[in-house]
Amino acid sequence: MEDALIKIVGWLPMLIKATGVTLALTAASVSTALVLAVFLALGKISKDKIISAVCSGYVFFFRGTPLLMQLFFVYYTLPNIFPFMTINSRFLAAWIAFSLNIAAYLAEIIRAAIQSIHKGQFEAAKALGLTYGQTMRLIIIPQAYRRMIPPVCNEFVMVLKDTSLVSIIALTDLTFQTRMIASNKASSLVYIPAMLIYLIITAFFTAIFNRLEKRLSIYE
Repeated sequence: MEDALIKIVGWLPMLIKATGVTLALTAASVSTALVLAVFLALGKISKDKIISAVCSGYVFFFRGTPLLMQLFFVYYTLPNIFPFMTINSRFLAAWIAFSLNIAAYLAEIIRAAIQSIHKGQFEAAKALGLTYGQTMRLIIIPQAYRRMIPPVCNEFVMVLKDTSLVSIIALTDLTFQTRMIASNKASSLVYIPAMLIYLIITAFFTAIFNRLEKRLSIYE
């Protein structure tokens, strides 16, 4: 038992360093996806049929195909089709694939939140002479974003765990580092601290998001 604890403690620095990659990828992907998702959501509910169709097609494609396949496509397939689009950085490839995928899911969350606002508010804004952009920016989105918080937070936690997929392209995240240690040291004990690290960071962010949700619900 003592030998096992010594081994686990010795692996922690490598695992913690790899956890930084996992957290950085999650934060970067969700942040980028949120920006793209706003435009996708507004595009889906746009009265312009072409814009609506394009945005709906994007959401359908990225929600309907596996994230792992999308990651393979960005990192391996794109360079074969378009050599100038070769991505040498594994982190950048993962960031692009995750951002594009997450945006499709967040777009649906944002769209649903916007459409949950009573239509009377749109009519009132129109009566006041506000443009569509002003109505969204000043009236609708400030109310809708509170309703987005719980599902967006859930999506963040899901992405945090889904980042384990990037180990398949040898990006040194927590999962890949765990597998490397297990292989090099011929010990499966490393999966114990790895799972605990995932559990700790998931619990940490879940607690923060729960507090944020309760705080915002006061103003509903």
